[in-house]
Formats: sequence, C-alpha cells, structure tokens
Amino acid sequence: MFGRVRAFRSGKGRLIDVLFMAPFALLCLTAAGNIAGGPHPPGSPALGYAGYAAMCAALLVPLLWRRSHPVHAFAVIALVSFFQWLAAIQPLPANIAVLVALYCVVSACALRWAVAAGAIVELGIVLLLLRYGTMTPFLLASGSAFMVATWIAGIYASTRRRYLEGLEERAERAERERDQQARIATAAERARIARELHDVVAHNVSVMIVQADGAGYAIDGDPEQARRAMRTISSTGRQALAEMRRLVGVLRRDTAGEEEYAPQPGVAELDGLVAHTRRSGLPVEYDVTGAACDLPEGVQLVIYRVVQEALTNALKHGGPGARARVEMEYGPREIRLRVTDDGRGAAAPRSIDGHGLIGMRERVAMYEGSVHASPCPGGGFQVTVRLPVARAA
Repeated sequence: MFGRVRAFRSGKGRLIDVLFMAPFALLCLTAAGNIAGGPHPPGSPALGYAGYAAMCAALLVPLLWRRSHPVHAFAVIALVSFFQWLAAIQPLPANIAVLVALYCVVSACALRWAVAAGAIVELGIVLLLLRYGTMTPFLLASGSAFMVATWIAGIYASTRRRYLEGLEERAERAERERDQQARIATAAERARIARELHDVVAHNVSVMIVQADGAGYAIDGDPEQARRAMRTISSTGRQALAEMRRLVGVLRRDTAGEEEYAPQPGVAELDGLVAHTRRSGLPVEYDVTGAACDLPEGVQLVIYRVVQEALTNALKHGGPGARARVEMEYGPREIRLRVTDDGRGAAAPRSIDGHGLIGMRERVAMYEGSVHASPCPGGGFQVTVRLPVARAA
C-alpha cells in the first residue's frame, strides 16, 4: 500500500505541487485589491498590481521544489523575504510561504537544517517587528508561537514518516521472508516427494524385473509358476502406481475438491513388506526384540523406507541364492535396525553413495540418528541404523 501511494506521488508530483499552491494563489488574488490598489503603510513603497504579482510569484513559485529541494526552496524564499524587508515592502499574504518552507525543511531534512531554518525564521520575525517599531513581548511571543508550532508539526511529520517507512520496510522484509520460506518449504517438499518416489519405484520396479525374468525362464517348463510371477508383477505394478499417484497428488494444489490419500506406511506395515519381498524371490527373516513403543509417524516412515531400500538393494544386487535378515531392537534410549544379506557384497555393481543411501541418510539425520552401510567382511552387505528414541518422540 505504501509503495503504491509513493509511486502515485512520484508520478504525479508536479501536479500535486501545483494544486498545493492553488489556495495560496487564490489568497493572494483575493487580497490584491486591498494591498496593490489600496493605501500602503508609511515608509513602504507602492507596489502596484505588477509589483504585487511579482513579489507573490517570487515567494510562492519556489514552493514547487519544496519536496525535491526543501533547503534550496527555503533559502530562496528567505532571501526574497530579506529583500522585501530591505525594501520596506509591507507584509504580503504570500509571506506564508516562509512557514510552509520551514515545515518542509523540518519534516524532510536533518535536525541541523531544521534548527537553522527555525533560527532564520525567528530572526525574520524580530527584524519585521523592529522595522515597524512594534517590538513588544506579546507580538514577539505570538510570532514565535507560529514558528514553534510549524517547527513542531514538521518534527511530528518527520517522525511519522520515518515510522511509516520503517513499517513499510518491515512489511516488505516480512513479505520477502515469507516468500523465501515458501520457496524453502516447496523445495523441501519436492525433495521429500523425490525420496518417496525413488523408494517406491526402486523397490517395486526391482520386484517386477525379478519376477519378469523368472516368468521368462519358466514360461515353457512351468507355465503355472510363470502365471504366478505375472500376477505378482500385476499386483506390484498396481501398488506402485497407487503410491505414485498419492505422492504426485500432493503437488496438485490447484485441483478442485479434496482427495483422500492413504496413510504413510509405518512399522506395522513391515510384515507386509517382508512378505512381499519373499514373494518376489528373496528369502527374508524378520526379528523384533525389546518392548515396542509408540513412535511418531515420521519415525515409522523412516524405519519403513530404510528397510524397503535395504531389501531392494539386496534383491537387485544380492545375486541368485541370496538371503536377507531384518532385525529391529527396541532399546531404552534408541532403536537399532539392522538389515543384512549374504549376497555378493562388495563384488556387486552398486554404489555406496547412490541416491537410495543418500536419501536414507537424510531421513535418519532428520531425527539425529546414524546410518552405516557397507559390505560385510565375509560377504554380503549390511545397513545399520540407530535412532534415538527420546529425540524421535
């Protein structure tokens, strides 16, 4: 809002200045007959209409630059007023420009300029009273009161302007921070969805590839086994498609209506994951020790995805005849998770720094846990995870 107002004022600044001067010009025009055409005080020269118009213009025209160059406008008006005093020209309605210029200097410039302008106006009041021999405490106090009131109004306007500018700056900063936080949140959400998609696709596609290879070998000798493998491929593909739709649906913010999404998998779904992996051709043993405790959904999802990634790697890289074992131990202070296989281990064509293991480390690090993934000394591969229970809760 403040920015739009400032933009309007900067675009229509000259028009605003002209309109601002219109009341003062009207005041001078109204008083022209009495001052220019009427009697003048003793010792004051007769101005006439031309001289009156010239003096009024000299005092009012500098106000056009009162906002862009307040000090210069005040200096010009003060010099014109001093010339008016030297020439003994009587006070004019246009002399109100002195107070207007004073207000502009005080409201827009530093304190030293405000003090200097106030002192100059006060000096002018004293000189004016001395010129006409009316130096009395009452008149001096009256003139000084106008000057002080104008000066205080300018200080108030300056303080309010700085306050509003501070509000505008804080609002703009808050808006930038809000946009930045939104971008960070969007990036984090995209990274989370990318990790979820990797885990879902890597596991299910690996199962489908293994089953497809088995069906290809058994299609001539054992058609029933080939049909079972094809059914497994079909169900696995449907499961993968459903999970991908759920994850990608999170990004569709502009869809009308609300969609129902299945809950994220947790520790309770590990039995189904192990059974699914067994049906895919990898024998898996699953052992749980210790007293089970309630875990946050985020921790359960981390455990599920770690086991899923480890079993997927064993299925892809373990080789024929490989077996896997999943061990989860509930301790008083931490949860220990260990997934091992007796496959090819270091000889398998896998990378320790692959995307799956990187995502695994990122997930566990969110709960200040640790991950160790490496080939076993006697062959095979192992993934060990430690998750602090107190931190997780």
